[in-house]
Amino acid sequence: MEASSTSLKRLKFGKLKVVRRRLLQRYEHQPFISCLAGFYSCRWKRYQRRRTEPGKCCCKTRECVFFPLLVGAFCFSLVFLYMWGEAKNDYNNFDCALHNHRQTRYNYGNLGFWFLWSLVLLIVAAILFMYITLLLVLAMCLLAEGQQLYLHWSHKIGTFLVLGFSITALFILSVLWGDQWKTVRLSFQITAPYLHIGAITIMVLLSWPVALHTIRADKKVVQVIIVGPYLAILLFLFLIPLGMYSPCIREMGTLGPKPALIGHRGAPMLAPENTEMSFQKTIEYGGDGLETDVTISYDGVPFLMHDSTLRRTTNIKEVYPNDTTQNAALFSWDTLQELNAGMWFLKDKPFSCMGSLSRADQNQAMNQSIYKLSNFLRLADSQNKLVIFDLYRPPEKHPYRNSWINRTLEVILNESGIKPNLVLWLENDMRSFVQSVAPGFQQTVGSKAPVEDLLMDNIVKLNLAYTEMSSEDIRKYAEANITTNLYVVNEPWLFSLAWCSGAHSVTTNAVHTLRNLSQPLFLMTPQQYNIMWILTDLTSVLLISLIFALHWWREQSFSCCAHDGGPMLESGTYNKFRTELSDMPAITA
Repeated sequence: MEASSTSLKRLKFGKLKVVRRRLLQRYEHQPFISCLAGFYSCRWKRYQRRRTEPGKCCCKTRECVFFPLLVGAFCFSLVFLYMWGEAKNDYNNFDCALHNHRQTRYNYGNLGFWFLWSLVLLIVAAILFMYITLLLVLAMCLLAEGQQLYLHWSHKIGTFLVLGFSITALFILSVLWGDQWKTVRLSFQITAPYLHIGAITIMVLLSWPVALHTIRADKKVVQVIIVGPYLAILLFLFLIPLGMYSPCIREMGTLGPKPALIGHRGAPMLAPENTEMSFQKTIEYGGDGLETDVTISYDGVPFLMHDSTLRRTTNIKEVYPNDTTQNAALFSWDTLQELNAGMWFLKDKPFSCMGSLSRADQNQAMNQSIYKLSNFLRLADSQNKLVIFDLYRPPEKHPYRNSWINRTLEVILNESGIKPNLVLWLENDMRSFVQSVAPGFQQTVGSKAPVEDLLMDNIVKLNLAYTEMSSEDIRKYAEANITTNLYVVNEPWLFSLAWCSGAHSVTTNAVHTLRNLSQPLFLMTPQQYNIMWILTDLTSVLLISLIFALHWWREQSFSCCAHDGGPMLESGTYNKFRTELSDMPAITA
């Protein structure tokens, strides 16, 4: 009898120790919750916060209305950050468009200085996204701990600012630079498998608060409202890979050769664009071709210049301050020779990823001048490099307004001595005449057309913007012996996509970077992708099931402990008891 009494006492004492340990753990857990509530609600004291009663809503009506705005701000800021991050390939175009690009409504004179607007926008977008993400993570952690949500008014203002900024930026960019959404669409062909893994990971993390509030809900309808959308989104993510397509997911041995690299205005990240130094850098880093822009001076000398004026890439403001807005073609060649075409490069640093130049390169860049077309062609011929150029027609009242093509052909055929097969002729005007005079040129066109029409015009190459990239079209043209060049491709991920899509060459500002790629990024076989997909889904199902099971077991254990050794408590009384128990102070020994 004494032995059984002793055993009973030990059992009771053991239960008391378990209860005491749980209460102490609960109390020791309070600093963590206080930290969460402090950052999210600015409520640092325990009596200022409230724990959600089982079966009740996680927050008051006003907070319930505002929480979707927090989620919306996160989604819009994520979309903008992703969109702008993928736009990095065209940052120079964006900055240039705000200053002096031929085909935009803006010009350099509006501001009078060069600034990396794209980089500033990226930094702002990243900061706002991190801020709103922190708020959302804090909210999810509070929900996982069963705490009521109350967002401080300062964070509410911040949420509105992030939401307003993201929506406004997306709208403005969509209106002024809508083509960038094509870049985003192309990026999905590379990033979709990894975005899928990231989305599944987020759903696994969200399963903790979802399971907690689903199991604690006292009505079946509430449980369905909580868990229904979660399971629907999860099922959608499990099946979405069935509709994914990426040219970089392909069988071994089916990848084509690496695209040739054509320097866009030379190597403009390493030297002033359209100068002799820029083209020499392209050749030094193994470029296969040279791209440029040709304008004809007032006295008939074709020279290299992209902009319609000389203000951005020369020192005309210092030499001829009254002629900064005059068309470049209205200057004589003698006047053009007086200008420096390199100092602006060291001053403005047009690319954010330029890096530091050596002292020798800086000295060379400072002494660059405007480059003649004939000299450019002789350099290309001596190195056996392909050349492609945009030929700009002179303005009204220019002496060569109607003979611009003839004058350019004269320089190519008679003055430069370049081998005709190295010239990719892009200009459409007088194409038949050009073919009759120079049959050795590789006829190139800048837009898609039916294969039959291209063959009729003896077209052998397409020169397309990378946003028009299509592996099906590239393959269709290649079957007719028409190759495809894509411009302007600077980022490794975009070059990898062009490689996987079968492009023959790309025009790039980053020959020095892309030449180092030995194979496309993100390249994998269908078998490797299927294994990655199935393992991700199976692992997530296992983890989510364990989380739901853990919460169910905890609720059952707590219910049993609350009912053990005493009469059954009514649901409302039990819920109140459990809430009060969670906020009890520490028990002394």
